[in-house]
Amino acid sequence: MATHPADLSAPALEFLAERHLATLTTLRRDGSPHVVPVGFTWDAVALVARVIASRSSAKVHQARAGRRAALSQVQGRRWVTLEGMTRVLEDAASVRDAEERYAVRYRVPRPNPERVVVVLEVDRVLGGSWPHPLPPSPYPR
Repeated sequence: MATHPADLSAPALEFLAERHLATLTTLRRDGSPHVVPVGFTWDAVALVARVIASRSSAKVHQARAGRRAALSQVQGRRWVTLEGMTRVLEDAASVRDAEERYAVRYRVPRPNPERVVVVLEVDRVLGGSWPHPLPPSPYPR
């Protein structure tokens, strides 16, 4: 069941703050998916996810097209997928802000003069443990 990003539960917000990698799925011009591992940060006030990247990367090229994308984080039975439209920020203040947010969640990123920020304007969230728990698995562990 989809959730609005403003309605995320406390456990979901905690999960989005933990140090995990995710996959970013953007769409190529032909509609095929381009999936890459990324680090990201979640902004619960602005309801956006930020990914720092090199301006020449395929994910940035796809994000510039302003198509829908999905960012998925998973750990065991816990998972969350953030969906929305993409845009790219290139100004120094936005890049610095995204790098600082990234440093809090992961580590200080290496210097990259070609860095830009892919912003996902989240309008839909899917998740495995929130707001409704998953039913118990019928399979033994």
